[in-house]
Amino acid sequence: MLGTVARPHGLSGEVSVEIATAFPERFQPGVGLEWRRGQEIRPLILAGARPHGRRWLLRFEGVENPEAARALAGGELCVPGGEAFPAPEGFYYSHDVEGWQCADRKGRDLGIVAGLEQTAAGPILSVRARDGRTSLVPFVEGIVVEIDREGGRIVLDPPEGLFEL
Repeated sequence: MLGTVARPHGLSGEVSVEIATAFPERFQPGVGLEWRRGQEIRPLILAGARPHGRRWLLRFEGVENPEAARALAGGELCVPGGEAFPAPEGFYYSHDVEGWQCADRKGRDLGIVAGLEQTAAGPILSVRARDGRTSLVPFVEGIVVEIDREGGRIVLDPPEGLFEL
């Protein structure tokens, strides 16, 4: 996911987007993106992009007024399948790790990865336990002990009590 559409901005169809990518250079006019909300998917072509504080203002072909822009609010902007930049060494996209199994050093099941988000404090792994509880785990060396990309598995050494919160 590249970002989440927050709301319309102005009268020309621009939208304010909360960026969730480490690669904002992807926002170039002419780039194709996918807008997703639930099961709904809509292809969009970027017509313009500019930083605006902590967010970006984006304009899409065919979205020319506040009403059309409002229809995009709450949706996620994603890279169309197969077009993602290759991840640098040691970097993982959320879509890469979603659904992976998490276990502790002793092999005990901790749950399934529900997502990986970049935050101001650093990357955070969301792990959903079998009972439905979700734990937020810092995705940092020392807690993340091993990543098995081929096996879809992450071994964690969480601080005591982290999964009981």
